Amino acid sequence: MHSSDRDRVVLAAVVFAVLFSQLLLYPGVATLVETLGADATTSPFAETALDASMWFLVAEFAAYIAFVGVWGVASDMTGRRTPFIVVGALAGAVGYATLAVVPAVGSIPFEGVLFLRVLQGAMTIGAFSLTMTMLMDLDGGHGKNMGAAGIAIGLGAALGAPVGGQLTELDPLAPLAGAAVLLVGVGALVSVVDDRTPSTRRSARALLEGMRRRPTLSVPYVFGFVDRMTAGFFALVGTLYFQETFGLGPAMTGLLLACFFAPFALLQYPMGALSDRIGRAIPIVVGSLCYGLGILAVGAAPSVTTAALAMIAVGVLGALVSPATMALVTDIAGESERGVSMAGFNVAGSLGFLGGFLVGGTVAGTYGYDLAFLTVGGLEIAIALLAAPAFLRYGLGGSTRLTSEKSDRA
Repeated sequence: MHSSDRDRVVLAAVVFAVLFSQLLLYPGVATLVETLGADATTSPFAETALDASMWFLVAEFAAYIAFVGVWGVASDMTGRRTPFIVVGALAGAVGYATLAVVPAVGSIPFEGVLFLRVLQGAMTIGAFSLTMTMLMDLDGGHGKNMGAAGIAIGLGAALGAPVGGQLTELDPLAPLAGAAVLLVGVGALVSVVDDRTPSTRRSARALLEGMRRRPTLSVPYVFGFVDRMTAGFFALVGTLYFQETFGLGPAMTGLLLACFFAPFALLQYPMGALSDRIGRAIPIVVGSLCYGLGILAVGAAPSVTTAALAMIAVGVLGALVSPATMALVTDIAGESERGVSMAGFNVAGSLGFLGGFLVGGTVAGTYGYDLAFLTVGGLEIAIALLAAPAFLRYGLGGSTRLTSEKSDRA
């Protein structure tokens, strides 16, 4: 096996482990925050179980958004990635372990728990984002590399929640312990991969100036935002919609969601490789148009069977769009600016995921599920139509790597 092929497998395993550890906490989050001391009488952030759970999840995402750029800039400035990933993973493990011992301490207010959650998130995002950046650094085709990242993300999301639910049945704190162990393993595993970071060191000002000269990065960022928004939408609104509309229990709802996650995860690598051959434009623009229509079809499905078929189609289309979008970031970014470029993409994705919770939940709660599906699916279609001229204007989406943003637009 070529060293790049081996490292691609290892790095994908690291991405999987980080996301898997994150999703372990989700199914039992209400029980977890109660165990960690969420109490309506002592904290305004815990007036209800829903409020406490929401703030516990939001604290981590807020840390992602605030600190992912710091990790990317630091990596590009020093020309190293591995030490930062090791530090981020081990510090994240300490964060999870510290949260796990909170009940034994017994005197930490819920605001303190949220602060620990912010620290844990700030460390974990470094390991996640820079591992994806190391995949960007590999040879062998950007589509393949980002396809490997995509399949790791998809499998982590698909498997983390079910396993986390089983661990919560054993002990509400078990997912925290499991996440800590996994991140220790991440720190050890990433150490066996060659650090291929470009050796050129640049100042933070030079990095940001390089980003400014590449405005076309906004194209994959926008697609990353709206794609993650649909994921957040299905995670919250989709789950409630299936249960209320079709009278499904948790087990059947999980199977219906798996109709999306299974093809979405398993087809990422071949779809990424396909984008290396045919270019990024067709998978991103045409795929997003069809993806939006697929979301509308899910909302209009009259039965569980047709909803399942629509979810399978949406999963296939999501797998077509996702790796091509991440590969386009690699195509555009300068070699010495990959860390900060991928950080920007992850900021857009985190904001999108939060947007899926907030926009989808607000529209569904106020106007109903039909308008919620129409809003999210329509936004996906609108973004594809609005972005299509940018692909033509800037010559984006070719099958070969863009050369330094057309020599920085000459």
